[in-house]
Amino acid sequence: MSDAVFIPTGWLDSKPPWELFTATDLARGPWDPGAQHGGAPAALLVRALEGEPGGEEMILARVTFELLRPVPLGPLGVFVAVVRPGRRVQLLEARLKADGVEVMRALALRVHRSDAGAIDALQNAPTATAPSPPAGPDDGRRVEFPSSGARMFATDAMDIRFISGTFLEPGPATAWFRLRHPLVAGEDPSPLQRVAAAADFGNGISAVLPWNAYVFINPDLTIYLERAPVGEWFLLESETRLGHHGIGLSESLISDEDGRLGRATQALLVTARAAT
Repeated sequence: MSDAVFIPTGWLDSKPPWELFTATDLARGPWDPGAQHGGAPAALLVRALEGEPGGEEMILARVTFELLRPVPLGPLGVFVAVVRPGRRVQLLEARLKADGVEVMRALALRVHRSDAGAIDALQNAPTATAPSPPAGPDDGRRVEFPSSGARMFATDAMDIRFISGTFLEPGPATAWFRLRHPLVAGEDPSPLQRVAAAADFGNGISAVLPWNAYVFINPDLTIYLERAPVGEWFLLESETRLGHHGIGLSESLISDEDGRLGRATQALLVTARAAT
């Protein structure tokens, strides 16, 4: 039994090349025992985006994930490329395949880092003052997530500490998240990989309908960053709102222990669970 969410298994000898992985049971999500939690493949695609050459002076400012199909456990392939090159702004794309079928993709905006003078001016601007988190991870409480007993991303791969709310309590919630296992075997996850792993939990911690009666699956996730994240712990202050036509929106303010760093949004498919 692996202690990593993904195991690297080599490269596919093709043009373009695809990096190959096996998703372990630590990636499992809450809706289907054979499918992954969205945070696991999101973090894996961020790893690919961060590793794409040409970004030494660039920083990722936005990543949008499209979950095209349920992402299965087992063998996967990842491809990444720069689709719009540029000196100051670049657009990157990463794709995830299973059994030859694309199951998830990410579009990322990479922008040039400002020079030191511009950074100093921004840091002194009144609008740049980021509020501190409401409380640190040591002040949070662990809340058991309902599961069948099998290993899952939420219960085993992540350490989750609630400041307010809980998994089963309807309404807004605030919680700290930390990957407790390697994302990829033999590697330490980057701060941005950790952000992606946490950001997909916004709709889960701020649900407004009962878990046992409804599903509220997000077919997308967008992360906006105001600065580079730091550390291992990341806070979501999440709220979900539902419309009248089976759709919803979840929004999360993201912070690290230094303060606010960005925002995540998720569109939601909301429907009653099928009767059994």
